[in-house]
Parts: sequence; structure tokens; C-alpha cells
Amino acid sequence: MYLAEVLDLFSRQVIGWSMDSRMDRELALNALPMAVWRRQPKQTVVVHSDQGSQFSSYAWRDFLKAHNLEQSMSRRGNCHDNAVAESFFQLLKRERIRRRIYVTRDEARQDIFDYIEMFYNPKRRHSFSNDMSPSEYEKQYFQRLSSV
Repeated sequence: MYLAEVLDLFSRQVIGWSMDSRMDRELALNALPMAVWRRQPKQTVVVHSDQGSQFSSYAWRDFLKAHNLEQSMSRRGNCHDNAVAESFFQLLKRERIRRRIYVTRDEARQDIFDYIEMFYNPKRRHSFSNDMSPSEYEKQYFQRLSSV
């Protein structure tokens, strides 16, 4: 089972994700519409990825262009460019996947969905965001913004 995710670097919230039995361009492409739907960006947004072949396909580039998304790609061999994504995957593995044995892919898919949508986004505290969850961090930010 492979997971593709789109993280908002501002809050560390997972705003798009998809799972499949193969790591291909469809896996990566299926995570983007959820992110675009959730955020509905009005301005150009940078989408960062590593140099996997799924991120250099014509379909990937066409989707980015059609939705006013600008591609950014890691430098070859530089793992620090994807540190936030790597941190998310490390947490997912440590806090959820390594503690369970999945009998079916559907069971794994449901558990990972629960981790992202029921725990990570609304409850998982991050030192980056003053010990708030990604959802709470965004909520407080926009409350402060609207009171100005």
C-alpha cells in the first residue's frame, strides 16, 4: 500500500492524500484534487515534490498548470528539501502503522484515513505550531486575521 500526501507547510495539515497498491502517477495525481478542493487557491500555489517519475509526467504538469499550481522539485540527493513530508511519514509509521498488522488493504486504508482525518489533522500537536494541532493552528490564525 502506497500513500501520497499533500501537506500545507503553513500548518502541517494533510490537505490531500490518496492510497493505492502501486506507486505511479495516478497515485500522486489523485492526491492533488482533494488539496485543491479543500483550499480553493485564488493565487498561484507552489507544490513541492521529490524527483520521482510520477512528478515529471505530462499528466502531473498539465494538472498543475490547469489549477494555477507552480511546480517545485527537490534537488537530486537532497533529502532536506522534503523534511516536512518525511517527518509526517515517520510519525505515521511510528504512531500507527508499526503498532498494527493489517489483514487487508481496505483495513489499512481505513486505519490510515482515521489517522490523518481523525487524529493527525485535528489532534496531533506539533512543536512547530506552538503545540497546537494543524487544524487548531489554522483556526487561531484566521481568527486573529479577521479581528485585525
